[in-house]
Amino acid sequence: MPEPASAGTTEVPGRNGGLGGARVPGGVHPPAGPAASGGSKDPTDGSRDAGEPEAAEASAGLHNGLKQRHMTLIALGGVIGAGLFVGSGVVIGETGPIAIVSFLLAGGLAILVMRMLGEMAVARPAVGSFYAYARLALGPWGGFTIGWLYWYFWVNVVALEAVTGATIIHAWLPGIDLWVISLCLMVLLTVVNLFSVKSFGEFEYWFASLKIAAIVVFLVIGLAFVVGLWPGAHADAGNLTEHGGFAPKGLGPALTSVIPAVGFFTGAEIAALAAAESTEPRRAVARATHSVVLRVLLFYVGSIFLIVAIVPWNSKSIGDGPYVAALQQIGIPAAADVMRLIILVAVLSALNAGLYSASRIVFALTRNGDAPRGLTRLSGNGVPRRAILLATVLGYVSVVFAYVSPDTVFSFIVHSYGAVALFVYLLVALSQVRLRRRLEREDPGALTLKMWGYPYLSWFTVAAMAIVILAMAFLPDTRMDFVASTLTLAVVLGAYAIRRRRGRT
Repeated sequence: MPEPASAGTTEVPGRNGGLGGARVPGGVHPPAGPAASGGSKDPTDGSRDAGEPEAAEASAGLHNGLKQRHMTLIALGGVIGAGLFVGSGVVIGETGPIAIVSFLLAGGLAILVMRMLGEMAVARPAVGSFYAYARLALGPWGGFTIGWLYWYFWVNVVALEAVTGATIIHAWLPGIDLWVISLCLMVLLTVVNLFSVKSFGEFEYWFASLKIAAIVVFLVIGLAFVVGLWPGAHADAGNLTEHGGFAPKGLGPALTSVIPAVGFFTGAEIAALAAAESTEPRRAVARATHSVVLRVLLFYVGSIFLIVAIVPWNSKSIGDGPYVAALQQIGIPAAADVMRLIILVAVLSALNAGLYSASRIVFALTRNGDAPRGLTRLSGNGVPRRAILLATVLGYVSVVFAYVSPDTVFSFIVHSYGAVALFVYLLVALSQVRLRRRLEREDPGALTLKMWGYPYLSWFTVAAMAIVILAMAFLPDTRMDFVASTLTLAVVLGAYAIRRRRGRT
């Protein structure tokens, strides 16, 4: 196994486009020369040695403030969001008990994408993670596209989660305006992220701990109820086949429901993005990649199985909140308030992760002139403050639109990132296919964590993601998301074309 990259270093390609290049101190090197001004020279070609002045400018790079416990909980809690606690009820209502299969298929895709990302991240830990890999494998357009799409996705998540969190708190504090609560949440998590990467890690550690604890408690209580070990209960899983059968609406809805279900797993990749700021990047990514299987099978599929076994799938209460419905069916007092608190934690976690992810990906974009160089500046404690503030500014704008124009502007914003995560995952998969060939040819020893069944399973993942995206165009419920997200993709590609043209002049 190759020696792990030391703290504060970043792998860069060799002079001839190879993968065995130098390591740059400080975790990142800002763009310089033609690339910094949008020149046609590609910094990833390794034409600059680690000892040159431009690299030395970045000696105060991102700090490695994330410990292994932070990375473990970020990985475990990354996919546990409001989508699981609330959105899963929509999928159950549209499919029936066969929703278990929908989440299993969607989770399978997430597992495969994470394995592909894990292979690249363990072989080449890098600031920006999949941005760096897409640029290396697909070319400058791939890095630019995946980077800005991912940034746009999380900026929207920041705004949506701020609104969602404010709505939850407003139910407890009706005397305070929603916009005031949203503003407070945004400011609180912005301060956390501006302080240090360690503060982000600590907040996410405790957020994730609470979410995981809640899911585990639910799994234990739900299983005890289904098998008849709960006081007053008797073993009964009849709801799985009663009320129209296991697939009351047929196989079609179960397959189409894979589309929204895939979106619920977004966040699994944050561990790979955060690895550049951990003390042991390779180990952190490897653990995250292995743990995603457990998270999918246990947290999602396991809990969805218990919900449809406890509560009839066509119950109105499922749509209002599947976990609340299950806990009320079991007889847990104050179930609604308990779950509302847990959902708030999940929302704050997503908001926290959104600010972190958006800032780190745009920080990585600055390395090759794909974002304004001014965003490269770091605070004394190694935090890209300008990149964080950029994410929050657009987040504040979106929050304003949520109240000023909820049915037009904000509605478009919501739809415009619906398929963006799928575009990102597709580019990750394509990057792995191409980068794997280069690694096998130039540095096979770095492949200590490999994608299963390469190349067949890799191409299967690419095809499956493409099918899911195309299916969105033909399904009435997802067509608007597809159109708006495709427009977002077109804008990003157009921006790259402009950047490239300016670089040649």
